[in-house]
Amino acid sequence: MTALTHTPHGDLSAGRRDPRDLWPEHARRLYDHLVGLYGEADPLPTLAAAWIGHQRSVNTQKSYARGFRVFEEFAREHGAHPMAVKFALADTFRLYLEVTPTWVRVKGGRRGEMVRTGKPYSEASRASALSAASSFFTYLDKISDDGVKNPFDAVQRPYLDPDYSPTPGYTEQEWTKLVATARDHHRTAAYRKRAYALLLMLYTCCLRIDSLLNAKVEDVGEDQGHRVLRLEKMKGGGRKKKPIPPVAWAALQHYLDGRETGWLFCTASGGQLDEPAVWRLLQALAKRAGLPLRGPHGIKGDAVTHALAKPDARPDKVQSWADHKDSRTTQRYNKRKELLDDSPGYALAADVASALSHDST
Repeated sequence: MTALTHTPHGDLSAGRRDPRDLWPEHARRLYDHLVGLYGEADPLPTLAAAWIGHQRSVNTQKSYARGFRVFEEFAREHGAHPMAVKFALADTFRLYLEVTPTWVRVKGGRRGEMVRTGKPYSEASRASALSAASSFFTYLDKISDDGVKNPFDAVQRPYLDPDYSPTPGYTEQEWTKLVATARDHHRTAAYRKRAYALLLMLYTCCLRIDSLLNAKVEDVGEDQGHRVLRLEKMKGGGRKKKPIPPVAWAALQHYLDGRETGWLFCTASGGQLDEPAVWRLLQALAKRAGLPLRGPHGIKGDAVTHALAKPDARPDKVQSWADHKDSRTTQRYNKRKELLDDSPGYALAADVASALSHDST
């Protein structure tokens, strides 16, 4: 595989910039992790990081980097170099994911201390790790002069029901309660302003959490009389202008308080707000509001569901608003909630209850 080589940092000509300096965050992190294990002379760190940088969306980069770390650890523990894995070991990786405990933080332990005592990987996590490993070999095949056979081509993937989600859906009334809690009862005034604006932007603009967290204040503007958020790091690498409704705009301006640069949603020190911080925010708000706990990834599904439930809803407009290329994706978001509300069992139960009531009298 003549193309699967690289030049170590030390051999670069003086004054020449290293193209690896342009790698995105998750590619650099994976590179540093693998260099610590294999050294710079091994092609794996550079090739794996270049593969991550090849992915269009930040969300895919993050997911693939996480899944590849699981695969790399498995291969190393079984005495194989990740790039030399064949079908038999790749298929064993599928079984390994089904039974191996996950890493969890040690309560009261040192900073970053982890131990494998968690539940085995979920079906979604197993599918993600297998997809990441398969994508890596597909990438190697594309850049290799001799071709690389993908050992994961024949490995079975977990079946994921597209109409099922373990995340509890909120009703519109529950959403109002959550937003009101963020506005009136969350920590300090600064936290309340940020939490209130964040929830309204996610919900009324139907945004993915990674898209919103990667937005800058400079991405906010006007277009044809609308306040808009210009997104350039969406899933699949697309671009979109999202209109910001008045209530969300007012909350956003109150939060920004005249700030004109930097991350749209930032930490107290001005750094980029990350997903774990949003997870913690939503957990705290849900507890305070007396609602089921949930993460940020269910917000878009709630927005789609509630929009489609309106009497004058236009599925095609909701699909465009949700940035879905396929209408079936939009309907899957809707089914997760509507299947509960519209269950024929409720009508049957009402008839049975009525009949029993008459019978008893």
